[in-house]
Amino acid sequence: MNRRIGIISSCITLISVILFAIFMLFNMSSAAYAICILLACGYIVMVSTFGTYARREVETAKNSAIAFAVIYGVFVMVVYYAQITTLTQNDLSEQAAQIIDYQKFGLFFNYDLFGYGMLSVSTFFIGLTINPENKEDKILKVLLLVHGIFSFVVFIPMLGIFNTGMSGGDIIGILVLEVWCIYFIPICFLSYRHFKRKIN
Repeated sequence: MNRRIGIISSCITLISVILFAIFMLFNMSSAAYAICILLACGYIVMVSTFGTYARREVETAKNSAIAFAVIYGVFVMVVYYAQITTLTQNDLSEQAAQIIDYQKFGLFFNYDLFGYGMLSVSTFFIGLTINPENKEDKILKVLLLVHGIFSFVVFIPMLGIFNTGMSGGDIIGILVLEVWCIYFIPICFLSYRHFKRKIN
């Protein structure tokens, strides 16, 4: 059962990342937001499955990975659920929209970056739990550990890089997300392969 859940959750995460990349390219914002909720759910289950196979001596790393995955899930699900419900289905005042609208680089944009920062910390810790048995596992471990570098995104709001008046902010944001997708797709695929090799 653990193996099957790991395979399914890694497939869900993989498909979600691919669809997210496509939806962002074609400016299908609502679809992109919705798929990110599924992505978060898939990732949390995927990390939990990694934890199931973790050795006892890396239990702290396993627990940390799951904890940061849950924090990531809560933040991004709140952000994207608000985008596809409150934002699109209500006539909000400019002040309310400034807070909730992800594309206005306000509070919910900052929450989203924080969530992805927690995702990065989670991947770093889950990378520490993997005991490579082949070349694919070695690559997966490196990708997960290096992905931890992306945790710096939590500092972007403090630097004031993104703001509503900046020129080309939307395009830059999409390009950054596409690069992230390109990086994360192999992680999902190799996770699928990792669980596929498990006995139970």
